Amino acid sequence: MSEPWSRYLDLEMAALPDHVVVALQHGPVAPTAIGSLPDGYAVHPDRSIEVAVRTLMPGVTPSMWDWWFGWHGSRDSRYRLWHPRAHVSAQWADGINGDAADADPRRGRERYLGRTSHVVEYLGSTLVHGAISFVPPGDLGLVEPHPDSGTRVCAVLGSSQVPVDIGWFVHDVRAVEGGSEMWSRFRLGGSLAVLRGTGARARRASTTLLRPFTRRTELEARALLVHCAQEMNHLAVRLPDLYADLGDA
Repeated sequence: MSEPWSRYLDLEMAALPDHVVVALQHGPVAPTAIGSLPDGYAVHPDRSIEVAVRTLMPGVTPSMWDWWFGWHGSRDSRYRLWHPRAHVSAQWADGINGDAADADPRRGRERYLGRTSHVVEYLGSTLVHGAISFVPPGDLGLVEPHPDSGTRVCAVLGSSQVPVDIGWFVHDVRAVEGGSEMWSRFRLGGSLAVLRGTGARARRASTTLLRPFTRRTELEARALLVHCAQEMNHLAVRLPDLYADLGDA
């Protein structure tokens, strides 16, 4: 029997928005400039990368995204709605998945804040096993927006296979006339790559474990920009109907 949300699965991805195409054509920007740009990417001197992407979302409210981040992470088939060509699986690390997750009385932000999602997805041609640990905006030095004006979805990004955190992301969803805008920003690698855990054994292992995560490349930054633009635009078109249909689930 098909799942109620399966009718929202659409393998056809829309073309990248013009402003994203322009950012890709421009190429990397100076690290001192990336902070003021809505779209683009930069490679910092410590070999970390920073990516900015803006998504226009008519008909979408910030609360829809809070619901989405709490709802999709308990089943692989829901995660694939977001980017059907690149997303493979998503499960909550605390083991509350499937029917148990649907029985969870928490709603909205309460369903994802303080939890870690283990995801498998392609960024470009690279298969990534990620650990996304959702945190309140204050943990990243940001202010919590008023619920009427928007929401900030913030997370520490790491690996689900080795005890390494790599960086962070912020999806700043702002209510505008007729819908919302999402301003996404990622910073990964370089000095942000740190080992989880403490003790002498962890410190001895740190050099070997961290090496693959510290030096990020321009190619990775471009792939992340494209991936974020694809998944956010793809889901934003379907999110109002999906939320109206299943928003209390």
